[in-house]
Amino acid sequence: MQESQPAKTIRTRPTVRLNAKLEKRLFAYAAAGSAAGVGMLALAQPAEGRVIYTKAHQQIASGTTLHLDLNQDGVTDFNLRNTYFATGTPGTVVGTLSVFPAGQGNRIWGHTAFKQGYASALYAGIRVGPKGRFLAGAGIMADTALRASSCRGPWGNVSNRYLGFKFVIKGQAHFGWARLNVTCSHGTLSPLLTGYAYETIADRQILTGKERGTDESDNSPSAASSGTLGRLAQGAGRTQQDR
Repeated sequence: MQESQPAKTIRTRPTVRLNAKLEKRLFAYAAAGSAAGVGMLALAQPAEGRVIYTKAHQQIASGTTLHLDLNQDGVTDFNLRNTYFATGTPGTVVGTLSVFPAGQGNRIWGHTAFKQGYASALYAGIRVGPKGRFLAGAGIMADTALRASSCRGPWGNVSNRYLGFKFVIKGQAHFGWARLNVTCSHGTLSPLLTGYAYETIADRQILTGKERGTDESDNSPSAASSGTLGRLAQGAGRTQQDR
């Protein structure tokens, strides 16, 4: 008869309980970190917008209208009209350059003086966005008379200035710009469109003159998420010191 082998003793390690306060903090950090990570994943699809720029070299002759399609979807967004007409005074001819919104909700950056709207001739680097100063309708850019050697208005004899735009794509507001040179003399205006651009993300501002990339200085959702993770990391560091 075989002798029975002695039973093996299984040793278990004792469970170590962390400090209750520390456990609570670690759990909170883990939960917040998971939520931030899920939020960043959810925002990853639409977060990266970009500026779409179109180079141009198009003269707007007297008596013609340029139909500007900022996002090139086949729909005119704004009309730039160079008119040339005779006034009631014999021998007096006046040329006027104006810009008109072509769609409902489209707006032009400008100001009103003496009950007349004027389109602003913006410098490069101006932020065109939700806080812009937009007209409710059309805006005069410049005008000149036959007997005048110069022209009046914000766009009188300027180079590399910008129109600021707000326009609607599929029910959402987008922002853009158009760059022009304008010369005028003795009743004739010679506007030249040299380029235009818009931001693909709705309600995101664009800098006049910016031809690529995004405006990284704005408070985007991705930046907010990065800040949240940074604060979590700082909190974890403090927890290690507390231990």
